[in-house]
Amino acid sequence: MGKTTTSAAVGTGLAQRGYKTVLIDFDVGLRNLDLIMGCERRVVYDLINVIREEANLNQALIKDKRFDNLFVLAASQTRDKDALTQEGVEKVLNDLSKQFDFIICDSPAGIEKGAHLAMYFADEAIVVTNPEVSSVRDSDRMLGLLASKSRRAEENREPVVQHLLLTRYHPERVQKGEMLSVQDVEDILSIKLLGVIPESQAVLKASNAGTPVILDEESTAGQAYADAVDRLLGKPVAHRFLDIEKKGILNRFFGVKA
Repeated sequence: MGKTTTSAAVGTGLAQRGYKTVLIDFDVGLRNLDLIMGCERRVVYDLINVIREEANLNQALIKDKRFDNLFVLAASQTRDKDALTQEGVEKVLNDLSKQFDFIICDSPAGIEKGAHLAMYFADEAIVVTNPEVSSVRDSDRMLGLLASKSRRAEENREPVVQHLLLTRYHPERVQKGEMLSVQDVEDILSIKLLGVIPESQAVLKASNAGTPVILDEESTAGQAYADAVDRLLGKPVAHRFLDIEKKGILNRFFGVKA
């Protein structure tokens, strides 16, 4: 769920900052983005309906209840993944680019058709990984595809700009050797670090409530996502939550919200 949580958080953060933003769910058959955004009951038409011209974009786009400049285009739960076509996706993205400042494509896990099409037309990619060897290895494979199978690569243009977002980070476990460090992951993937999202109960709580975690400004995860959005927009924001937090006496007795 890290990719979808990140798509929802980044898209919402961009809308918070005044950019007209649309989130597209490419996970045909599963569809989680609308749940995390809290608009699952309002899905009438989806991405496949638009591609097949069974509905237009205005019918399929769901306007967020919190921000007037934030919209969701849901994936289909019932259609076959082969219903996604390169020509159809290209038309949808071209039409959306006339209306929106940012188009966030939520890629499914793996390298299936939905994932390939989500990244094929990308100008920038946020590679979301956990600090575990298997997850980092999968991300390294995705970086190889971005470098060779994207439209920019095929047309011999400037490569897709790649950002690293490390989720579910736990400094204590890193110190114990149970988890890769930020430096380990950077050394393996060799791409610029956009953000580190600490392990936090707030992520699950926000997902269950249908609220992007970036709106929980008191949680470390919400703050870390806000920092990442600012960095994405070019602001020089220092990284936080990388080290074990030293708790004062009040925190030790009463705890802090994670």
